[in-house]
Amino acid sequence: MNKSVKYIRKAQPQHMVGDGFKVKPYISRDMWQDVSPFLLLDYIEPWELLPTNHPRGVDVHPHKGFETVSILWQGALAHEDSSGGKGKLFAGDVQWMTAGNGILHKEFHEEEFSKKGGVLHSAQLWVNLPARYKNVAPACQDIHAKDIAEVKIPNDKGRIRIIAGELDGVKATVKTFTRINIFDVYAKADADFHLTVPAGDNTSLPVLKGTIHINNKDIAREGDILVFENEGEGISIQTNNETHLLLLSGEPIHEPVAAYGPFVMNTQEEIKLAINDFNAGKFGVLN
Repeated sequence: MNKSVKYIRKAQPQHMVGDGFKVKPYISRDMWQDVSPFLLLDYIEPWELLPTNHPRGVDVHPHKGFETVSILWQGALAHEDSSGGKGKLFAGDVQWMTAGNGILHKEFHEEEFSKKGGVLHSAQLWVNLPARYKNVAPACQDIHAKDIAEVKIPNDKGRIRIIAGELDGVKATVKTFTRINIFDVYAKADADFHLTVPAGDNTSLPVLKGTIHINNKDIAREGDILVFENEGEGISIQTNNETHLLLLSGEPIHEPVAAYGPFVMNTQEEIKLAINDFNAGKFGVLN
């Protein structure tokens, strides 16, 4: 049984995060119940950057109570955090950071990429953690492009990278706290394929590029996000042109969400404690 489309939304206008990330948000707060455990999708369309000696990006900032997933398609990024995580991302790589009980983090365009200039194309997801995991120790998983499993679209019409979860028996290597699927879908024109996710999961489908038909019924275009009903397991997709999609699905977290800036907890009292812990230096040190 195919999942029905519940509604289709347009992404919000672009804005800057720091001086290095021009993002288009696809998820708003009023969608959280329908797309849980996902809280945010900030998409950076292919963006031509001139050479510079100034490190563009976002300097030291805190996170607590959730996970960030940074996907890089073009360009190069460098990251570091107070748990000891440090590394560089190149085309196709993913960084999965668990903020847990509190972390400091910074992310910039990689030095040589900045000096040469080039195209940056990326996205960042925020994934909520259930209450029982909000105080786990911070951690970081860097996933290299070569280690991301793929499923081919029939008739040589594209490929699906399994960043998290499982599709057609192909499993991702990343470790998650709840059941999550993140499928990075590249399809050529006139592709016809089927995606399957567990029944009962919240499922959404941001259209990053192209125009698609869903279940021979609904049409979605670049800049749309489709949100599906929980019933059913399948989604049939036909493409009109070259297409880039991110399928997001997961086990809903049926808990209250209290969010303030980079803190995501269950109550406002917990938010106050998180701010106090940050101000008291309990998230570690990062220069």
